Amino acid sequence: MTEPIPAFHGHRPPADVRQRYQGCLLGGAVGDALGAPVEFMSLADIQRQFGPRGITDFVPAFGKRGAITDDTQMTLFTAEGVLRGYVRGALRGFSHLPSVIHQAYLRWLRTQGEHPARDDDKLLSGWLIKHEALFSCRAPGLTCLAALRQMAALGEPAKNDSKGCGGVMRVAPIGMLYHALTGDDPERRSEGLSRAFALGCDAAALTHGHPTGYLTAGVMAALVFELLDGSGLVPAIERVMPLLMRREHHEETRAALERALDLQASDTPPEAAIRQLGQGWVAEEALAIGVYCALKASDFESGVVMAVNHDGDSDSTGLIAGHLLGAIHGLSAIPARWLEPLELREVIEAMADDLATVDRWRLEGGDPPARAEAAYYFRRYPGY
Repeated sequence: MTEPIPAFHGHRPPADVRQRYQGCLLGGAVGDALGAPVEFMSLADIQRQFGPRGITDFVPAFGKRGAITDDTQMTLFTAEGVLRGYVRGALRGFSHLPSVIHQAYLRWLRTQGEHPARDDDKLLSGWLIKHEALFSCRAPGLTCLAALRQMAALGEPAKNDSKGCGGVMRVAPIGMLYHALTGDDPERRSEGLSRAFALGCDAAALTHGHPTGYLTAGVMAALVFELLDGSGLVPAIERVMPLLMRREHHEETRAALERALDLQASDTPPEAAIRQLGQGWVAEEALAIGVYCALKASDFESGVVMAVNHDGDSDSTGLIAGHLLGAIHGLSAIPARWLEPLELREVIEAMADDLATVDRWRLEGGDPPARAEAAYYFRRYPGY
């Protein structure tokens, strides 16, 4: 009698890898949730309401403590898009990743109560969109909504001149994917870094057409790639900068990063330094604030608190700093009081594990356990 095949429930990454991957994805969500209640408040108003240190703990937003915003929603759909693209490429031999990510963003658009022109059963497939908690409008970016409504073809860049931060804030999973896929070989690592940068640009350009709106996203994806290797943030910036400078119209992004580095090395108080970097509503300012806070802080908590207490887009700058700090310091550095009430925590953890283990997935044929594994991942990330 044949023994039953045990059910397959996904690969678990090694403990050290899990620390950085879950730290990165959960860290961004924590920064997003901490900044959500004060996104549209001035620093003076934040301090008036929460005291001289500003907001330092979760308070209700959207009716609950630990609520994520559209930033984390779109980050999750970016992750889903790259993993579905990987499955498609493994099964078909080719996958145009920007198009698959674009379709994932249309699934996000469905969660915002809209019905895209390309609305079909494919938009309801996969495991992510089955989570009802995602069907909630959390102050979505107007540029993202408009670009997705107006799209002409999957994978086609947006026809606008926006450099809002809605592109840079969602691309950390791209760096995570390529880091997992490229292994330890130096040549493959160099190629993986370049691909992370390029796809980060392409993913942001689906909604943000200004060069700064997508080049910042390329930088962000590439920095995450480097930090998951245990790199320091300054060396990571040094390795990513040549990729940026090969692109036309890189000057704004380069200048913003250089300002962040200069201010971090100065005696300027963080409150004044962030004011000099901007408010974070546009991409280069959001990236610069996130990078500055990750450089200046000695630990995860102080960096994320620093990143949300200013006059501007607190949830996006908190999320960017949280992704970077989470990759640097790991999951164990994130305070339990923030993780416990975090909305969709289990979904975020599972997505991080999938990104971390994608190189081990068996997606074709073989013995019954291999077929069970392939079926599991295809149900989660259909490759069509």
